[in-house]
This record gives sequence, structure tokens and C-alpha cells, in this order.
Amino acid sequence: MSKSSFDPDAAATGDGLFGLDCELSTARVVVIPVPFDATTSYRAGTARGPSHVLAASQQVDLEDIQFGPIWEAGIAMLPISRDIAALSRRARAAAEPIIRAGGANPRNTSHAKAVASVNAASEKVNAFVARESARIIGRGAIPAVLGGDHSTPFGLISELSRRHPRMGILQIDAHADLRDRFEGFSWSHASIFHNVMTRLPRVRKLVQVGIRDVGSREVDFVRQSRGRVRTIYDQRLRDRQFGGATWTRVCRDVIAALPQEVYISFDIDGLTPEYCPDTGTPVPGGLTFAEVCHLIELLSRSGRRILGFDLCEVAPDRHGGEWNGSVGARVLYKLAGCAVASQLRRRRG
Repeated sequence: MSKSSFDPDAAATGDGLFGLDCELSTARVVVIPVPFDATTSYRAGTARGPSHVLAASQQVDLEDIQFGPIWEAGIAMLPISRDIAALSRRARAAAEPIIRAGGANPRNTSHAKAVASVNAASEKVNAFVARESARIIGRGAIPAVLGGDHSTPFGLISELSRRHPRMGILQIDAHADLRDRFEGFSWSHASIFHNVMTRLPRVRKLVQVGIRDVGSREVDFVRQSRGRVRTIYDQRLRDRQFGGATWTRVCRDVIAALPQEVYISFDIDGLTPEYCPDTGTPVPGGLTFAEVCHLIELLSRSGRRILGFDLCEVAPDRHGGEWNGSVGARVLYKLAGCAVASQLRRRRG
């Protein structure tokens, strides 16, 4: 894509993400679509999130008020893998009887076989994401994952943590995702950060924002982490605001808890439900779009370096339309802008 001939104000004509025809070899941000949602326990559909966001991204205006012409950095997305999509369908079919039963029965042989097959499928996804991430990082680009359910970015986080042993994670989410083997599945969407924090010791800190659905053992996990996990529960965040704290003050406190190198993990249900009504597990409360934009802009200006990011749990509209994908596409563009801006500022500094 030639910047001199491209008109960012014209209607999108390219087939790429945001209507761009940026080559993978020259893109500053490269997105790995992962159409996988085997363990989503309430509503399935997030496996179609990447294609839904891709289609909606054609309508995103490219001059961003916060981050400027993000597109100029170069944004590209890998082709959506048919093999991963097929793997998701098979794994989902195996998982659904267990999900309907409320979890695996350890004495049920068919349950045990199904759990093993789903876990094996998830491990293939982890390997796929790690492999593609390594290639992107090796080219010096910023890697991102577009899920799929929230289990999908583990391979990317693993690859980054090997290279950046003091990195931290900013998680924006309705759920803590600190459950161990939820419903019997080791790689459940509800277990992503239990897996990260127990399997990836080089991740220095996890800061969770917007959490409003949590289990008792998850609360215990946070307490026992000795500060390695800091959970900013949504109600406590609002209590501070009701007491007079500004959103800017809250954001600065969140950012202060993060180390200098940061990965952003964004579950779309971290937003208030009007922005993501068809995600797998919507929850009342959460952050507005404007609050998220303010938080990540302050993060990009803080001197921290954004190593990569993910956006997960976007699902197609159940009654037609483009709303979920439209919001997801704009969140994705903002995340790309935040990451690019953070790295440019560090170079200039």
C-alpha cells in the first residue's frame, strides 16, 4: 500500500483490515485472527468474531482524534485459518455435552475423552498462536490476537514473556479468568489468567480492571499472589468515583501499578453491555468506550511500552446488524494506536 496514493477519507476498497492493503512484511501491527471458542460456557459464537470485526472494520474512519493517522504505521491481519475454525467446531461439539451438564463428571468415561480432546485442541491453538507470534516479533512488528474466546492469546503472551521477563499485563474484563480447569477444561476461556500466572513465571504483574463477576477461589488466588495480581473490582472503582475521584486519577493509579513493559488483554465484555450485547457472557456494569479510550491514551503517554495486545469475545449480532463488530473494530483500532504511540514515544525519549 502506497501512502502517497491512498486516500484515507475515501470509502474502503481494500480487502484488508480497516480497508487497508498493507503487506505483512511492512506492517507495524500484525493481527493474528483465532476463530476458536470451544469452551465458551454461556453462549457460543465468538469463533466468528474475527470475520465479523474484519467486515465491520471497513467502516472505521482512519483519522483518530487521540492517536492520529494510525493506519500510516501499517496494520495487517493474517488470513483467517480454516484449519483453526474447523478445529473449533470439532472441539465445540465435544465440549457442549459437558457444558450442558454443568461440568465434567470424573467418573464418566465419555466426559473424560471429551475433555482430553478439547484440551488437545486448545494446545494446538496455543502452538499455532505462539508460532505466528514468534514470526511477527522476529520481524520487529507489534503482535496482536483477535479472538475467538479469551483462551486464544495464551501463545502470544507466552512468546512475549520469554523475550520480556519483567512484563506486566493490563486486563480489561468483566471476569477475573483465574479459575483452574473450569468445567474440567484446562484451557478454558475462564482460566486464561490462571494459566498465565501459574505457567508463565516471567510475567511480573497482572492488573485487572472492570472485574465484576468473580468466584471465591479467584478472590483467594488474588490474595495469595502477594501483589503479583492486582484486581480493581468494578464496584470499588465506582465507589472511588462516587467519593469524588476523577476518572483521570483512577486511570493514573491503574497505570502506576504496571511495569514499564505492558501487554493489553481486552475482553469485550469489559465494556458496559450496550456495547457488546451478544458476547458470550455479558455482565451489567463495566467501562464505557470513552473511559477505555482515556485509560489507554494515558497509558501510551506514561512512558510505558506496549508490547502487544489482544481483543477477544466479540460475537456476531444474534439478530443481524453490525453493532458488536463495529464496536470491536473500533476498540481494535484504538489498541493498535495505543501500542504504536507508546513505542514511538519511547524511541523519541
